[in-house]
Amino acid sequence: MSRKYKVFLDSDVVISALISNKGASSWIVSQSDLRLVISNYSVKEIEEVIAKLGIGKNKLNKLINQRIGIVKLTGNLSTIKKDFQKYVSDIDDAHVVAGAAAGKADFLLSYNLKDYLMDAIKTKLGVLIMTPGRFLQYLRSLN
Repeated sequence: MSRKYKVFLDSDVVISALISNKGASSWIVSQSDLRLVISNYSVKEIEEVIAKLGIGKNKLNKLINQRIGIVKLTGNLSTIKKDFQKYVSDIDDAHVVAGAAAGKADFLLSYNLKDYLMDAIKTKLGVLIMTPGRFLQYLRSLN
């Protein structure tokens, strides 16, 4: 890969990588030629889910410290939802789009594509949305 892509990870992708060391999500977080980011709101969301799943917070912290940067979204969640509601079908995912936009991501990876208005996000924000598996196919097609 000649270009180092910036990739915003939806919470479900990070959680998948924490659960299993196999699969697309795990492969993506292990690639040093990708710049991975999540937002401060995503961190809170991931912490809540992994607590329910019994996954230690130290595993998440290690992944963040070694591989994933954090985009700091300013403003409260209700403002973010209002500003980014036009890009999502599930208002609770507005912060994900806001994080991808603030982080100037090339890609947003998620397993829940139905929650995002992909054409609007691509056109207005310049971010391509795909599943981790589709992203792997894309990267392989470049070689």
